[in-house]
Amino acid sequence: MTVTLNGETRECRDGMTVAELVAELGLGARRIAVEVNRDIIPREDYADYRLHVGDEIEVVHFVGGG
Repeated sequence: MTVTLNGETRECRDGMTVAELVAELGLGARRIAVEVNRDIIPREDYADYRLHVGDEIEVVHFVGGG
């Protein structure tokens, strides 16, 4: 299925969860926030939240420093 990830088209497996996407991107241990269709997904929901065709996903990395 096709989704948009940070403004770019990406193919994902049907029924992929946010947790699986985060793992596939290699971001599991990083401090991130995930937004799907302008809704922030709580980290505890990543494993249950399934992506759908046409979803618009934003993944934001938090960076320390000032």
